[in-house]
Parts: sequence; C-alpha cells; structure tokens
Amino acid sequence: MSLRKTLTALNRPSSPPDSSISAVNLEAAETSPPSSSSKITFRPRKIRKVSLDDLNPSPTMMITAASPLSSKSTVDVALRHLRISDELLGAVISAHNTPPAFDSIRTPFLSLARSILYQQLATKAAKCIYDRFISLFRGGESGVLPDSVISISALDLRKIGVSGRKASYLHDLAGKYKSGELSDELILEMSDEELIDRLTSVKGIGVWTVHMFMIFSLHRPDVLPVGDLGVRKGVKDLYGLKNLPGPLQMEQLCEKWRPYRSIGSWYMWRLIESNKTNLSK
Repeated sequence: MSLRKTLTALNRPSSPPDSSISAVNLEAAETSPPSSSSKITFRPRKIRKVSLDDLNPSPTMMITAASPLSSKSTVDVALRHLRISDELLGAVISAHNTPPAFDSIRTPFLSLARSILYQQLATKAAKCIYDRFISLFRGGESGVLPDSVISISALDLRKIGVSGRKASYLHDLAGKYKSGELSDELILEMSDEELIDRLTSVKGIGVWTVHMFMIFSLHRPDVLPVGDLGVRKGVKDLYGLKNLPGPLQMEQLCEKWRPYRSIGSWYMWRLIESNKTNLSK
C-alpha cells in the first residue's frame, strides 16, 4: 500500500487513543490506558532542548513538565519538533485528526500488577479477570497495595482465573515492594535505563512491558519500543522498507524523533490501524 493511500485513510475518524489497540507484542497483551480516581504526583523533569527556529525566530526553548506527556504544551512542542525533523512522519501527524493522549492515573504498582494480569489474554477476558481481582480488595483499585496482594494466596487467585504462574509474578512484584527494592517513589525517580534494569528483575515483566509502562503509565516522552510489532510495522510502512526493521535499524531510523520517540511510536500504531481499515474495505 502506498503512503499516500495510507494518509488518506488516516483522515477518516478513528477510535480514541487506547493502549489496547496501541501496543502489539509477542511477550504480552497489555491493553487500555489506565483510569482511576487516585492520581500520581510527578516531579518536574527537564526535557531535552528542541529548536523551533524553523517555525519562529524565538530562541531554543527548554520545556519543563510535571508529567511530560500529560501536558498539552509538551505534546504540542513534540508534534512541532517531529514535523520538522521527519517530513514523512509529519505527513502522518497532519493527516491524523486526533492528537496523542496520555492520561493514565493509576499508581505504578497497580499499573504493573494490571500489566501482569493482562498478559497473553484477549482484552475482554483480561478485563473480566482484572475486575474479579479488584473485587478482592476493600476500596477497589485504591486497595491494591503490596501487603494486600501478598495476603491473597495463589489458590484464591486461581479461583478468579489467575494462573498459578501469574500469581507467582504478582507475589514477586509485591515482595520486591515490601522489601524496599521497589516503590512508587523510586520508580518515578528512576531513569529509563534504571527502570528497564530494575523492573525486568520482577518475574513476568520483560522489556516490552516496561516500555509500555513508561509510555502509558509514566508518560515518559522518549521511549522507543523496538520490540513492539506494531511500531516495527509502522516504521516499515513509513519508510517503505522491504522487511521489518530490527532493533538496531529501529534505533537508527528513529533517532531523528528524539527526544519524543514515544509520540513517534504512538503515530506508528495509528498508521497501522489506518492500514487495517483500508485493507478491510
């Protein structure tokens, strides 16, 4: 399919941003963006300088945001940067009517527990098990804490449809929180590299899951999920490649998207969705 046809398809209304359709992976099946009544407090993080000289004569500016991709101003700057740095990606951005949305407000611990429960399951089945899981805790999602998760036996988890393997993953995650090896506060302060190193030490959590967690839960702006099938397919179509790019080629091709590779990845998922829509007609 030509890029022109793809961009034409993108002009049609599409479903709202949703990690249930955003991320495609062989390791896990993490879905819709989190929602809850308890918000996470983010410390300000400095984002790399981006020159906007091509748009106006103002000098290079420094962006500081409480939660990088939750801030509309940050997203707006990211889109301007991506349009300037990559004309092909810029065309996709211009053709897509709905801007990126990153509004997860689940706590890190709850988001990680949820990602474990959703692994390798269809969305409907995963949501059913997740709802049963939440019903075990007084206060619903706000009651899902390390101590309370540890207090639920593997047998009780299996009664609600959680596999024995996933029960061990949940207990390992909660145990690392209880020991102080991990905490929501530590996670919010870690660099991207530290997050991958520390979180992949939890049973059942791989690099792909950490990448999705960083984008949709922590709203980190510069994450490139090189192992995600959807993003790889999007990059292949965007640049007219014959084969799916591997991790090294992904890094090289998407280098120009820095420091907003999370936004670029989001548009790769949208690009693939539009391709599917066009093929179904």
